[in-house]
Amino acid sequence: MPMDMEAALAEIVREGRAPDLHGVVVTRGRDLIFEYYGEGPDVAWNAPLGTVTFGPDTLHDLRSVTKSVVGLLYGMALEGGHVPDPAEPLYACFPEYPDLAGRTGLTVGHALTMTLGLEWDESVPYTSPANSEIAMETAPDRYRYVLERPSVEEPGTTWRYCGGASTLLGGLIARGTGVPLEEFARTALFEPLGITAFEWARGGDGVAAAASGLRLTPRDLAGIGRHVLESDSPWISRMLTPYVAIGEGLDYGYQWFLGPGWVAGVGNGGQRLYVRPDLGLVVVVTSGRYNLPDAQETPVFVIEEVVLPALLPGG
Repeated sequence: MPMDMEAALAEIVREGRAPDLHGVVVTRGRDLIFEYYGEGPDVAWNAPLGTVTFGPDTLHDLRSVTKSVVGLLYGMALEGGHVPDPAEPLYACFPEYPDLAGRTGLTVGHALTMTLGLEWDESVPYTSPANSEIAMETAPDRYRYVLERPSVEEPGTTWRYCGGASTLLGGLIARGTGVPLEEFARTALFEPLGITAFEWARGGDGVAAAASGLRLTPRDLAGIGRHVLESDSPWISRMLTPYVAIGEGLDYGYQWFLGPGWVAGVGNGGQRLYVRPDLGLVVVVTSGRYNLPDAQETPVFVIEEVVLPALLPGG
């Protein structure tokens, strides 16, 4: 089986259908069944790193896969009684902005599902200040920046990709637990899973970027996927419930993408944490296709043409 994956991956790389591929990790149950690392230029949250030879211990940007980790952390904080239930009013959680207190109808759940109905645009490159996430990261107050966006849709009706929603969740975790987001992640999730090395990029205000700043090794990210598969926490089923359709046959849960038979965290540049419960399968793909429109083709080709054919019955 690993030889089948090795040959299939070599073919799509040779054909140029997996450009800038940095890493692939495939686990099934507790077994690491396939692993690949490449070489190429990389960045850390847009800071150039030069040419990197990737390996099992090399940290890699997760970009928006970070959001899915934050969704998992929110449930852990909720189980500890540190953060409000998704049904709770959102603006009441930020009493330091009394001028915004008149805004009603938004809940924490709307942030979890990215259905806030607020004006937000991440369609331009993440190197541009016109991108709402970049504008938020450079704003004097990230939380106010998100919360004061104009309302453009009825809350709960339309999915709009919004790093600001993840930022609010990170803020609720930090203020509820009394420690920075990255510290809660370390003690609540990373250390129990044996994850000892990570980085979490911070904005100019020193706050960890809950929308895109986490760096892990592919093996450790796969360990988080395995935790999602194996955990008996009721939050996992809530997190992976389809709450809103987002088009192309996909749904969205609490910071996770949901497809037919699979769930995933997806990040700029071709980052992917893919979990297939029926197969006990976790696939991690890392890539350097940052800000390119075809970036997600790399993990899709790896998963659909390399991994699944080797594991599906009759494959």
